[in-house]
Amino acid sequence: MANIEERISNDGKTSYRVKIRLKGFPIQSATFERKTDAKKWAQQTESAIREGRHFKTTEAKRHTLAELIDRYCREVLPKKKSAKDQAQQLGWWKSEIGSYSLADVTSALLGQCKDKLGREITVRNKPRSSASVVRYLAALSHAFTIAVNEWGWLEDNPMRKVTKPQESRGRVRFLSDDERISLLKACKESSNPYLYSVVVLALSTGMRQGEIMGLTWEVVDLNQGRAILHETKNGERRAVAITGHALELIKELSKVRRIDCNLLFPAKQNTPQKPMDLRSPWETAVKKAELQDFKFHDLRHSAASYLAMNGASLAEIAEVLGHKTLQMVKRYAHLSEGHTARVVASMNDKIFGDAV
Repeated sequence: MANIEERISNDGKTSYRVKIRLKGFPIQSATFERKTDAKKWAQQTESAIREGRHFKTTEAKRHTLAELIDRYCREVLPKKKSAKDQAQQLGWWKSEIGSYSLADVTSALLGQCKDKLGREITVRNKPRSSASVVRYLAALSHAFTIAVNEWGWLEDNPMRKVTKPQESRGRVRFLSDDERISLLKACKESSNPYLYSVVVLALSTGMRQGEIMGLTWEVVDLNQGRAILHETKNGERRAVAITGHALELIKELSKVRRIDCNLLFPAKQNTPQKPMDLRSPWETAVKKAELQDFKFHDLRHSAASYLAMNGASLAEIAEVLGHKTLQMVKRYAHLSEGHTARVVASMNDKIFGDAV
């Protein structure tokens, strides 16, 4: 129940002190110049306490965004695979608005920060992409979610009402037949003994660079023609089929494998437990093959594109690449239009063939 006490100071001014006592909750008090304000506060506060809203708001006033980020980085982030990138993203938020109390971190403030993120020039001297801005928003949003659900520091996630920028449809750069021949020739001529095998493996399986460079002999089954990836981007294990030319190259590699390291593509003798540094030989090969605007990750796009052009469905492409949904592989849909047309033509021939 609320109790309002009238007080008169030495200079004759009147004030009203409110105390709210509810069983099971600490006493709440406040002072007002007008009795109507005191009654209004008492009514709203008592209602908020009964509904479980008041003390969450109080917690939000006690903690700053910097405190939330520090605790999240200490307790939650080390368990995440993308910890390094997210630490950098959260560091940006901390430097921008870390001094604000959580009660003052509104959707409007976050929206202003979102706009600033989109205007900033990155270390590569380019404007930050929409996809990158979305990742910055997502990193802080998850920290807010933890603060709401597990710490009781917030009543709701203020990022929920922030509109995300529209991401681009996604890059689809794949090798033409002539480009593929030129690149493989340059890789075969490279002074690096592993480059050709790495590139063939990427083109034939669609594996990511990190997945290939992390391959060890214990996860590769030469008899079955497959590799089991235990560490993937989406966190799920994936079996990758290795066949044809790629399998032959890996079999040849197994005959001369290093005894001091379990990696398929290890670094030089003095650092055997690390994978080789791919950057320099790769860039040299790309330059020698005279490829324009081509990155190593585009080998994965090339593999997906070849699958689409050879009649694979989007579901099959997603399974090969290790995507949980079809959204990421829809960018290759136009490449399988010929296959789709054949399927539709076959269906029409079966149901309308007799009518012709």
